[in-house]
Amino acid sequence: MKGRKPASIVSDRDALASAPRPPTWLSKDAKAEWKRIMPLLIERRVITDADMGSVENYCVSIGRVREIERMIRAAGTVDPALFRMQDKATQTARQLAAELGLTPVSRSRPSVRNDDDDDDLSPLAL
Repeated sequence: MKGRKPASIVSDRDALASAPRPPTWLSKDAKAEWKRIMPLLIERRVITDADMGSVENYCVSIGRVREIERMIRAAGTVDPALFRMQDKATQTARQLAAELGLTPVSRSRPSVRNDDDDDDLSPLAL
């Protein structure tokens, strides 16, 4: 993937305690993805109100990939425009998934910080 990799995903003290309902305007597929990922993100304590736009965009992208796949199958012919749209939606979903810590690679990166660490226990008193 091009560009800089996002920083590690770490717990946030302002993290949401419960999953909000999916926005009503999301497609059926996007709502299904919302319901699948939100419990995971809430459990990891990585999602705040400020992140909801990224979560919505990720779900829209995943929903679009699934909707376009159904359109491709229903058409029965190869439509290059549909394949391009699906490829773009897949790229967007993959990038947002990495930002949200939803990929194996993004979850395996070591944390930059951990709010649970007690800095007072530093042997150098730093």
